[in-house]
Amino acid sequence: MKAGSNLLNAVSAVALTAGIVVTGASAVTLAGVTVAEAAVINRIEVRGNSRVEASTVRGNLTISPGASFSNNDIDESVKRLFATGLFSDVQISVSGSTLIVTVSENQIINQVVFNGNKKIKDAALSRAVQSRQLGAYNDLILQADVQAIRDAYAAVGRSDATVTTRLVPVDGDRVNIAFEINEGDRTKISSINFVGNQAFGDGRLADVITTKKSGLLSFLNRKDVYDEDKLRADEELLRRFYYNRGYADFRVISSFAELDESSNEYVVTITVEEGERYVFGDVSVESTVQGIDTDALKKLIETRSGAVYSAKDVEDTIMSISDRVATQGYPFAEITPRGDRDYGNRTISVVYLVDEGTRAYVERIEIRGNTRTRDYVIRREFDLSEGDAFNQVLVRRAKKRLEDLKFFSSVNISTQPGSQPDRVVLIVDVKDQSTGEFGIGGGYSNTDGFTATLDVTERNFLGRGQFIRGSVGGSADTREYSLSFTEPYFLGYRLAAGFDLFKKTDSSYSGFEQSNEGINLRLGAPITEELYLTTAFKFTQTEYALNSGTVTSNPELAAINRAIANGSQDVGALSYTLSYNTLDDNVLPREGISARFTQEYAGLGFDANYLKTTAKASYFHMLSESADMIGQVTVGGGHVLATSGNLSVFDHLFIGEETIRGFDTRGLGPRVFNAAGTTNIAAAGGTTYFNGSVEVSAPMPMISRDFGLRLNAFADAATLYGNNISAADFAGQTLVGADMNWRASVGVGITWASPFGPLRVYYAEPVVKESYDDEKKFGFGASTRF
Repeated sequence: MKAGSNLLNAVSAVALTAGIVVTGASAVTLAGVTVAEAAVINRIEVRGNSRVEASTVRGNLTISPGASFSNNDIDESVKRLFATGLFSDVQISVSGSTLIVTVSENQIINQVVFNGNKKIKDAALSRAVQSRQLGAYNDLILQADVQAIRDAYAAVGRSDATVTTRLVPVDGDRVNIAFEINEGDRTKISSINFVGNQAFGDGRLADVITTKKSGLLSFLNRKDVYDEDKLRADEELLRRFYYNRGYADFRVISSFAELDESSNEYVVTITVEEGERYVFGDVSVESTVQGIDTDALKKLIETRSGAVYSAKDVEDTIMSISDRVATQGYPFAEITPRGDRDYGNRTISVVYLVDEGTRAYVERIEIRGNTRTRDYVIRREFDLSEGDAFNQVLVRRAKKRLEDLKFFSSVNISTQPGSQPDRVVLIVDVKDQSTGEFGIGGGYSNTDGFTATLDVTERNFLGRGQFIRGSVGGSADTREYSLSFTEPYFLGYRLAAGFDLFKKTDSSYSGFEQSNEGINLRLGAPITEELYLTTAFKFTQTEYALNSGTVTSNPELAAINRAIANGSQDVGALSYTLSYNTLDDNVLPREGISARFTQEYAGLGFDANYLKTTAKASYFHMLSESADMIGQVTVGGGHVLATSGNLSVFDHLFIGEETIRGFDTRGLGPRVFNAAGTTNIAAAGGTTYFNGSVEVSAPMPMISRDFGLRLNAFADAATLYGNNISAADFAGQTLVGADMNWRASVGVGITWASPFGPLRVYYAEPVVKESYDDEKKFGFGASTRF
């Protein structure tokens, strides 16, 4: 085979990257690779190997005895051998009918050690580097490892960390690698400045972005670590914030950080242009697709003429219309909003155009970055799979669902061309975050004294997306235990199946102790994106133990009902719950509604027979964007009706601090007194209750918003009345407070979005009450993630 200038051109590119030397003669030499005129060899001889088997070398060649080969085969063979990372040098030559492969083996890594590291443990650094014990030493990989360690330190706010390497030869042609680390000082963010903002203050915009200014406790949450990618993501958060509040012309002019090397602190500056605020003008639907009823689609529009422009409302409308036309047999239909700005009137008219989109199919879905969460947990949040029609709306919905799981600190979905023009590859990049929580709570009441609760929650158990929670709590007279488990995709469907085990003992009653234990089996499914249905069966066994002898020895207990005479009461109940949620944020909602309606039927051959109905709704609204002042209104109510005979006292409704702050659990409503009306024996419960609450919260004045403190002021009101205990059960006793008497309280509280998790404390003062009510003026609670 004769060599010519075309061959030299063909191999020159490879020479630049593989250290290949090209010379011109009657033969061509490529880093010791000599190709004579023979095109076929009879044998392959491997030289220079001592640890690597000759078969391993031959296995990485594209040349085999008896088969013709070309210079491209030699080039590819050299590349493959270098790619193994086992060799520092490779030479291939031909001698007669023999192909000679001469290799120089890389040293074997005996040990990898890290010196000087305190902020990042050895285990974490070992995962960051590619050099491994008993692996082949490679100088290029070593340099990449140095950069990987520096990147790891930059991610924890130590951008000035330095890394050097030290190689120590040991016997057996091995080498120890030592990474010498100088961690340096922590790089902080001294300030975040906004330029050009008029409608919203710096504090409100600082709440929107994830980059935070350094504070006293920043070393715990690491939110003050500067990262350019995070700053780009913050730009998108600002755009969404403004777009959803009418500022359709908003744009980020620039965002950058300057490092003051003398103080090792960043100053972040974000310059924005807000533009004018718009409201919706005319809104309509048009279609170029035959068979689509645009009048029916108009009912799905969530953007209303005269309302403040919101990009989210436009997106929700697109999703609703896309779902409807897809179910009508148009999976490739594309919904495009066309906006027409009226700059004079500051309105945006929107036409939703339904058009026949490009026919494309999902070739595959690639999941990247999940180190803990399993692939199938991510895939099941998509309403499309491999082979389905590609739909951008469904992709956006899947992204929102993945974000709502709170399993990931970041979610990004992109597309790449597939193997065919009508094929699309979905790339899902996620980053796992902590999903465990450790919580404590408590308070003080004038009846139970100090109360405390402790619970541990894991929302992504073993990376399977399962929910598990264990809780213990109590006071001087009570003990509570519970265990809950939920599988969100039961049998592969979007059905949340789970159970709750619980037990509670209460000796606060006069003369006896009550013990409740049982199990609750649940099954839930979404009806729409905002509406959710849960069905359940609950079995509870209540046992009563007298503190002194038998029932007849304590006549004051007669009103605690015939169940005491039996010693126990078994309750089996079926229930369903409808939940509605449009909150913009479940942790700190600023806009939206959260509502719940439940009905429970007890009977089924057990001791209790009743129909219980409860409802609660909360509305959140931003009172002042600039001050970040949030208003909340909550209303609720409930009623229980005996379906056979009378109710047991324990089947009645009880309310307390969870409904009206300032009162203890079961702290208000009808009470059982002795015949003289002088001794308060126990809460009797009621058949009907109503409650209402108003609350306003705002950042704590005089304290930086970055600290996460909010001040709350509230007013609660509630009433619990009615009673269905049999008159015969009141022998020698008196029922007090069965009338519709309202109670009210006012109070203040502080919530802290601490690095350990949300912390809440409050003080409530009852201003309307009855003399026999049980008060609980102070309460607190906290939780932390792990």
